[in-house]
Amino acid sequence: MSPRREFIRIFFVLTAFGIISALAMLSNPRLESVRAVDMVHLLGTGMCFGAAIVALVFYLRTPKSP
Repeated sequence: MSPRREFIRIFFVLTAFGIISALAMLSNPRLESVRAVDMVHLLGTGMCFGAAIVALVFYLRTPKSP
């Protein structure tokens, strides 16, 4: 499998995890009183989106194979 296809798969998987995690966080009724565990959840969501952006950049910068 080419590295280009791997990067796009990683991008979609991380984006899906990030969206699911963000929606779970937003549907939480105690959003106004954020606890430490909620901050870790939010940091993990941000890390998923950050890694997805990095995978997308690598996908776009990798030359197409013939």
